Amino acid sequence: MKYPMNDIKFVDIKELPVLDRPREKLSRLGSGALSDIELLMLILSSGTAKNPVGLTAKKLLIMLDENPLLKAEEIETIPGIGEAKSKVIAAALELGRRRTARLARCIASPKDAYSEIKHFADRDQEQFIVIILNGAHEVIQSQIVTIGLVNRTLVHCREVFSIPIEKRATAIIIAHNHPSGNLTPSDEDIEVTKKLRLAGEILGIRVLDHLIITPTNYFSFLENQMMV
Repeated sequence: MKYPMNDIKFVDIKELPVLDRPREKLSRLGSGALSDIELLMLILSSGTAKNPVGLTAKKLLIMLDENPLLKAEEIETIPGIGEAKSKVIAAALELGRRRTARLARCIASPKDAYSEIKHFADRDQEQFIVIILNGAHEVIQSQIVTIGLVNRTLVHCREVFSIPIEKRATAIIIAHNHPSGNLTPSDEDIEVTKKLRLAGEILGIRVLDHLIITPTNYFSFLENQMMV
């Protein structure tokens, strides 16, 4: 399921107050304060009359969520991105992957897990995410499993565990965002957690925690004694 294209709050940087524009925001707060779409807007730099930079960044973000290993020729299929710009974007993404791969990120607590996936928290639809861990609880990969409706994500065991099995993971942390900002788990959240935890026991891949995330906070099933 894809994002609806009319959920973007702005399409042109000039529509934003000066201090909230990506370049100025980075200067004030650092790159870590920017959302994924703001970072992409900075890399893209500009859009066209028919394809404003915000809308182009949104389309690119959707493609990256579905395939983090996009090639330049695939990026170039997005209206508003030409050959030269697609190669710059592909190079930036590859550099980021290489640098990140050299840093073994160990997840020791729910706070660590939240830091790993916090950038997904501001999405307009629920994203169900899996953090895949090795035996030392180092991050192998963080993967979006499903993109759901605004208040509901449909999750199947085969989708959650397919990549952890392929990567020979020993543990995972599951998570999803609540676009409403409410961190209270729903009955469905609780049932999904039980189902996936039991499936993990059968597969030998432990489900360590389930996080509900917003841009400012998180709820941990483990911290609240709900991983039973």
